Amino acid sequence: MSLCILAAGKTVTLSVAAFTLSWTHSVERTRWEEDWKVMPSGLQLVEARIKGSGAGMEPPEGALLKEGWWSYAPEIDPQRRVVLAASGATGDGWTLCTVQGCRELGMAAGGPIVLEPCGPDGTSQPR
Repeated sequence: MSLCILAAGKTVTLSVAAFTLSWTHSVERTRWEEDWKVMPSGLQLVEARIKGSGAGMEPPEGALLKEGWWSYAPEIDPQRRVVLAASGATGDGWTLCTVQGCRELGMAAGGPIVLEPCGPDGTSQPR
């Protein structure tokens, strides 16, 4: 499988089966991480972690505290796409990491960034 990243009218294709998306909460300054699988049916959220807790960021029922991170497995269906806003006002964007390395997304103000499984030809799927 491949992950397509659509931003600023361009598409970047990563040949990966999984990725981790992380960011820092703009108010609480708490780190979040999510592990995703790239599947033909969409992007499947496998595990999420929160480094601590704060206002509106309480870990869900069943979360386990492991080395300072609240870890849990969200029960949601595969997502056709994940859309990230890029306001540039939070000081940080997102970090997307794969076995190939990490890249920063949405550091500056701009249009949305879309993550989705690529089509069989390695390009973004029709919306």
